[in-house]
This record gives sequence, C-alpha cells and structure tokens, in this order.
Amino acid sequence: MSNLHPDRLFPASGPALNHARALYDSISELPIVSPHGHTDPAWFAENRNFADAASLFLTPDHYVLRMLRSQGLSYEALGLARKGEAPKVSDLAAWKLFAVNYHLFAGTPSELWIDHAFRWAFGIEEKLNAKNATSLYETITRRLADEDLKPLAVLDRAKVETIATTEFALDPLDHHKALKARGLNHRIRTTYRPDDVTDPVNPSFVANLQRLAEITNEDVGLWNGLIAAHAKRRAFFRDHGATATDHGVPDAMTADLPLHEKQALLTRALRGELDAAGKALFRAQMMTEMAALSAEDGMVMQLHAGSIRNTDPALVAYYGPNLGADIPSAGDFVNALQPLLKRFGSSQGFRLILFTLDETTYARELAPMAGYWPCLMIGPPWWFHDSPLGIRRYLDQVVETAGFHNLAGFNDDTRALLSIPARHDVWRREVARFLGTFVAEHRLSASSAAEIARQLAYDAAKLAYRLD
Repeated sequence: MSNLHPDRLFPASGPALNHARALYDSISELPIVSPHGHTDPAWFAENRNFADAASLFLTPDHYVLRMLRSQGLSYEALGLARKGEAPKVSDLAAWKLFAVNYHLFAGTPSELWIDHAFRWAFGIEEKLNAKNATSLYETITRRLADEDLKPLAVLDRAKVETIATTEFALDPLDHHKALKARGLNHRIRTTYRPDDVTDPVNPSFVANLQRLAEITNEDVGLWNGLIAAHAKRRAFFRDHGATATDHGVPDAMTADLPLHEKQALLTRALRGELDAAGKALFRAQMMTEMAALSAEDGMVMQLHAGSIRNTDPALVAYYGPNLGADIPSAGDFVNALQPLLKRFGSSQGFRLILFTLDETTYARELAPMAGYWPCLMIGPPWWFHDSPLGIRRYLDQVVETAGFHNLAGFNDDTRALLSIPARHDVWRREVARFLGTFVAEHRLSASSAAEIARQLAYDAAKLAYRLD
C-alpha cells in the first residue's frame, strides 16, 4: 500500500501534532499559485492528452533519471533516445525497469511526489513494484485519455490559480500568443529568462545576439543598444503575462562598470575574445543591467545561483542537457551582490528574489541580507533541497533573522505537471509542522500561526511576484 498517511510529515505526537493538523486543514484547500516553473506552454495551448505512463513520470524527470543512473542503469534502457536516433526500448519496457527499481526512491521527495500523483490523479493506492508494473502502466495510460486529465483540466482540478512557464529571450512565445487569444495569459504566464543573450559561455552567444538585433531592430554592438533590445523583449514578455525575470547563473556575481569598460567587454565578446574571467565579468555586469531594467519596469528579478550544470560531457553529447548531471556549488551573496545592491538595494521599484543550492548561506548571508535590504526576498528551497527536510532546514535557518514576511512563499519550479499539487502539499504540511511547533512552544498564538500559514501557502507568492 501507499505510504500516504494523513499525518505524514507532521510531528509524531502531542500538542504540536494537533496544532499542525489544524493549521494544515486551514490551508490545504487554498488555490495554488505557481509563479515559477518549467512546464511546457504547448501543453496548455494545445490541451492534448498525455501519451502514457512512462512519458509522464519517467523520461522527463531528471530527479528520477539521476537516481536510476546512480545505480548503473543506462538512459537508453530507461527509454531516452540518443540525439538523432529513435528510442531503443518500448515505453512499457522502460516503465518495468523503473518499477523494478522503485525501491531506490524510499525516503526521497520523488517517492512522495509520485505516490501522491498516483493517488491524486489515478486513484492508485499501491506502491509501484515489479509485480504491478504492467497493470499500473495500463491503468495510468488508459486514464490519461480521459478529459479530466488534459492539461487545463489538471490545472482546474489542482486549483491552480496561476502558473508561470519560463522562456528564453529569443522565444517567439507562439504558445503564449495562443493562450492570450483565449484570455488565458494571466492564468498561464511566461517568464523572461535572458541567459541565452547574457552569458558568453553559451556557445551560441554571438549568434543569439545577432538574432536579438534582428527581432528588436536595435544595434546590439553598442552597449546602450543591447540594453534597449532587452527592454523591448521584456515588454513583449509582459504583454504575454510575465511579471518576472529569471536568471540561472553559476554564482551571484554582479558588477557596475563605467560605460567605456562595458562597451569594451561587449566588443570583445562579439569577437569571441573573452577569456573565462572576461565572460564571468560580462555576465556579472548583465545582472546589474537586468536589475536596472527591473527597477524601471517593475518586473520581479529571480536569481538562481549555485549550480554547476551538465557536469557529464558524455551525457550532454549523447542525450542533451538538463538530465540530472547538475551539482550544487558553494555560494557567496554578500560580496557578490554588493555592486548591484549599492545601486538598487533601496529602490522602491526593485524586487530581487534569491535562490541558492548552498544551504550554508541561509543563516549566514541570505536571512541577514533580506532582513535589511528592502528589495530582497528569500526564495523557497530549490532543486536538491525542495524536500521535507530541506524545507525544515530552510525555515529553521531563515525565520529568526528574516522573519516570515521577507520570504517569497513557495514555487514548485517543476517540469512535471502532476507533481505540482504534490509539491505544494509537502510545503503546506511542512509549514503546518513548523508553525504547529511554534504554537505548542507558546512562541506564536494559534491565530497568528493561522495567518502566517495562509501567507506562506498562498498570499506571499502573489505579493512577491506582483500577481495582483
């Protein structure tokens, strides 16, 4: 049977358990606000049924793939196709291999999310294993043909009030155009992610800048022209529902150079003459430029720092990026953000939400910084730490210094549609657990805890991302 006990993740017993139950009951049915994530906008624009169990739960989920890879299973055997080739195994064969090894996920957030999705979407209470692999595959695949499991119906069923996808700067936003035509661009929003034209490490950087010039009619060979091109693209994204930008960077480094030095950097970048230090400096300057634009146009800036991406060259060469070979790295926010904060830290129109994979920075840097700078908010646990224990560590380290009102609530940051209600449920349970303990220890009144629980489950994300 499934391990989805009604008291899962709550304190084991005593007053804290009772308070956690009451708090969870008060927030469990609130609408979901999903202001940052990576679901495919084509799902919602086309609203087609998903194909089968494997293509829903296995092949697109890098959390699942990396765990199976760690035990020596090949991506090919798991149903992924090498570049330019067809898959070597059937979806059912890949699913059976997944089922045989499902025990590997015991105690992980992946197990929680998948078990939750099984029950929530398909009414399945059984734990996936070798014996029931075929029957569950058939049950899930058959149900996926039903109207209530089309993407828009899933949003309705999960009470998703609004959800944001993430597109690069050069994306034509065709799917979001279709959604806008149907009046859905405020429910399903885009997010401006300009990494393709801000980071010279990208092998297509020069070609991308040339394309940016073409679609904006700006001279991106001039620094001011480059920034004007970004301003135009940001306006285009806002016209399709965007309220935020997102920047996936290896570190939080920012810079504030004089114009002649910025122009020299750009000229060398376009000639392919920047060394590693020069590329890092260019990226750092662009982060400050993005902050300047956000201070002007009001778009919320998200900084996701601290991931060394695609650390397995063979995986990227054969299968592509974003398949599990990304590893967290140590971070520095105090010194790295000083140039940006010196200019915009107290700006009324600027908001910066910080995400990190380096948990040692929570109490040492992020909480004190967000507890001082008006522009800063702390994003929820991200990626490797979007987990029950990760959420506990986060709340424990940031609340005493930053308080509750400098937190950006929760976003699921997922590519997996059916994991959205599961992830929000885990967050709400952990919030109830944390606040229930505060009430039991007489550190908060029950009424104050209820107000904060609602804030962290719903209101904070709307406020942080300016969704009202």
